[in-house]
Amino acid sequence: MTDYTQIRYAIADGIATITLNRPDKMNAFTGIMQQEMCAAFDAIDADDAVRAVIVTGEGKAFCAGADLTPDDGRQVFASEDEVPDLADERVRDSGGRLTLRIFQCTKPVIAAVNGAAVGIGATMQLAMDFRLASEKAKYGFVFARRGIVPEAASSWFLPRLVGMQQAMEWCMTGRVFPAEEALAGGLIRSIHAPDDLLPAATALAREIADNTAPVSVAMTRAMLWRLSAEEHPMMAHRIDSRAIFTRARSADAKEGIASFLEKREAAYPDKVSTDLPDFFPWWDEPDYK
Repeated sequence: MTDYTQIRYAIADGIATITLNRPDKMNAFTGIMQQEMCAAFDAIDADDAVRAVIVTGEGKAFCAGADLTPDDGRQVFASEDEVPDLADERVRDSGGRLTLRIFQCTKPVIAAVNGAAVGIGATMQLAMDFRLASEKAKYGFVFARRGIVPEAASSWFLPRLVGMQQAMEWCMTGRVFPAEEALAGGLIRSIHAPDDLLPAATALAREIADNTAPVSVAMTRAMLWRLSAEEHPMMAHRIDSRAIFTRARSADAKEGIASFLEKREAAYPDKVSTDLPDFFPWWDEPDYK
């Protein structure tokens, strides 16, 4: 998919930017937006020139939640058709499809939250690696106030980011809160004046893109997200050991050492598309059941 209608996708100097682009609807989330965002992340992973990703919103909002007045092609919630059992694909939450796609991304993902981020507008960010917010941003995990429950796999992501007590409070009250509370609660990295938000996100993306080996970053992202959820550190030790052993013999490691000794910028030759390791479990994803 390359003809996007509800997002904009652009690449500049190795940084991809996805802009949610329904400003007249406060960038409310739809099935089409979910499909287009997933397609953009497919393009990002397939393009070795892309080193980092920024996700932001057009206009005053980041994403004000699901579009609750869908029409043809814009349905967000599961079909009302009868399904044979709850493992049917039609039951799957579209927000979860998006966060799982972001979780699987091989590039670092930065949210630049320019305004309201409510419902899926908040939960889609949880699978991103950094969240920077405008002074005008506000958050809300409002599901209990709509008679539903947290979605987009947020019951997995949110407690890992902010701790169980804070996750419980935000989800059980369903209140909308300002960027200052999001920062104090550990949800976001930093708060910026509106005009400084995208430059700050770009500076962070640039620091990663200009100084690190792409394969190392992809592996680090996968290891931190997945291994932090294991019950015992031995699983991390197994993966660390295999990763260090294989990467130490890579062309990237040779270049990293040479550039350090020669006091020059590194030019890492390995590519994410071809040089990620194949040792178990790099990286098996469970099927939906």
